[in-house]
Order: sequence, then structure tokens, then C-alpha cells
Amino acid sequence: MPDPEAIIQIKDVEKIFQVGEIEVRALRGVDLTITQGSYVAIMGPSGSGKSTMLNILGCLDRPTRGQYYLGGEDVSKMDDDTLSAARGKRLGFIFQSYNLIAQLTVIENIQVPLIYQGVELKDYDERCKELAELVGLADRMDHRPTQLSGGQQQRVAIARSLVNDPLMILADEPTGNLDSQTEQEVLEIIEKLNADGKTIVMVTHEDAVAARAQRVVHMLDGVIDREVIN
Repeated sequence: MPDPEAIIQIKDVEKIFQVGEIEVRALRGVDLTITQGSYVAIMGPSGSGKSTMLNILGCLDRPTRGQYYLGGEDVSKMDDDTLSAARGKRLGFIFQSYNLIAQLTVIENIQVPLIYQGVELKDYDERCKELAELVGLADRMDHRPTQLSGGQQQRVAIARSLVNDPLMILADEPTGNLDSQTEQEVLEIIEKLNADGKTIVMVTHEDAVAARAQRVVHMLDGVIDREVIN
């Protein structure tokens, strides 16, 4: 049975990739529980399994074995359509490369998850404007990505990740392309979201960035090697 207080609960999860005739075990029986309102950083060297873990947490891939409960539901057994719907409604994503659509304005980029959900955009006009204001882009709503700095583009991505009011935000190296000053500004926004109750899971290779989280999960060779509480 899933833990009723857990946003995420992974039980004995394995992920095996077939490369030709070779089996690669990217995850080897991982257990992880993340409760509502947590701020967790996942670290590890290349090949440690952290990217595979993020893909499974983000419902972008399924475990080969084991269970993944997201908001109390076992998403590891869902079919593709149900899994896609769960991903769209329950998760927000922030990527290192921002993943904005160049032809769209700030507001239109924030709306993108809503388009995939097939909702009436006009019902969310005020919410999208409020999110743009929240991340400090009230005066940039009609700008396109090419008219924005890297930090401003990442702010758009943060606003976009919030538009569906997700259970959890998954951030993959969110400051990887930013200078140190802009990195601090983006991390402060993420910390404020967490202080307001949003659950954050972030993959990073930077010790200083991970130190801002409440809990750091270190992965090595497909298992959780150790955890640190900050």
C-alpha cells in the first residue's frame, strides 16, 4: 500500500535497457519516498542512474520492475494515454535548455501545458498573467524567447511548470546554462515556490545548488548510495 503522506513513493524499482545483446541495469532496486512540500536534490556522476530516475519520476519512462506511486496511484501500470494524462495534470517540468517555443510569446509559452490538456485558454488568462508577474516578467508578456535573456527564459519555464498547479515540479539542471547571478535569482524563485508548499525534485551536478535543497539523494551505479539532510 502507498504511504498516504507521500507525493512520490518508489518501491524496488529497476530499469533495464537492452543494448544489442547486452543488458544495462540503470536502476537496481531503488526505494524512494518524497512527502508533500519537500525540496529534494538528486546528484550522481554520469551513469549513476539519476537521469533514468528523473525520466521515471516524470512519467516519461516506466520501470522494468517495481512500483511507482504518484499521488497515491501506481503509475507504473498505466497505459500510454493514462500515463500521459497523469504527467500533464500532476507534474511540472523545468529543463536546462528552457524548451520554449520560439514563435510564441511569454504568455503563450506559459499556456502550452493547457493546450495539451485541451482546456479553454480564456479560462486561464488571469492565472497565466499572475504567473508571469510571479516570476518577474509582467513587462515582458508579449516578448518572444529571442527577445529574452537566458534567465528570463528560465523564468518563463518556471511559470509554465506551474500553470497546471502540479503535485510536483521536476527540475533537470535548471541553472546549468545560467551565470552565477542569474542562477541565484532562479534558485530564489524555486525556494519561494517550495516555501509556499510546492514539492520540488531537482537533478543537479553542482554541490552549491544541491545544498539549497532540504535533502540530497546521491546515486551511484543505479542505487541510492547515501542521503544528506541539509
